[in-house]
Amino acid sequence: MDRLTEIADRLVGVGGIIGVCLGGSRARGSHSPDSDYDLGLYYRPPLDTGALRRLAAELTGVAVEVTEPGGWGPWVDGGAWLTVDGCRIDWIYRDLDRVHRIWQECQLGRFEVGTQAGHPLGVYSHAYVGELALGRILADPRRELVDLQRAARGFPRPLRAALVANARWAVPFTLSGARKAASRGDAFYVAGCLFRIVGLLVHALHAEAECWLLNEKGAVQAAEALQVAPRDFAERAHALFAALGTTSDSLHARLDDAQALASDVWQRVQT
Repeated sequence: MDRLTEIADRLVGVGGIIGVCLGGSRARGSHSPDSDYDLGLYYRPPLDTGALRRLAAELTGVAVEVTEPGGWGPWVDGGAWLTVDGCRIDWIYRDLDRVHRIWQECQLGRFEVGTQAGHPLGVYSHAYVGELALGRILADPRRELVDLQRAARGFPRPLRAALVANARWAVPFTLSGARKAASRGDAFYVAGCLFRIVGLLVHALHAEAECWLLNEKGAVQAAEALQVAPRDFAERAHALFAALGTTSDSLHARLDDAQALASDVWQRVQT
């Protein structure tokens, strides 16, 4: 951790960087020995990417590809992949003004879902705030991250209501469309619908428990750990995909299972 703090202190000396926060499994204590270290670089334009390249080369001993903001897509702003002292360290850009703006939207019960490579369910905008709420701040000379993190540790009730209401509407709608596809034996479409249904349920459960959900990785298991989750939620959710099949009968059977799982969730989610 001392080495990470040293790197973070050097990063906040780069033009545009306001603070650095350790995120991901390393911040939450759920990491494995080979997990990456995800460093969120919270910045305001203009970001001095030239200085970042020089620092990356100094830390790794080799030239490192460091993107411009937006280089990795519209939601994961960009960054770099480094190996420092044998450890994988990811630099991930976060536009701090955008984080502030999304936090304001969260308090009004508003969110959006954006397309981003590596996120098959999509990036839920409030994850930007959740990353900071659950992260470990390493460098923050202006204390701007500390203040925002303190506020964001309380999950906004309007956001909770909006996420649950969205799932209550979208799950039966998605099931209805999936049943039409199942009658045609369209396993591809049904599989996509099932993935979306489980994703909606996972977000609803986290919202009901007032817990931030950051992405799809491990989301089903994380949902099962919540007190509000139905018994054997993860096992039942994963079984939808393990035994999907390709015939109309098998596809309809899995949709029946998904509908039953959703019904059990709604019995426990009262919002």
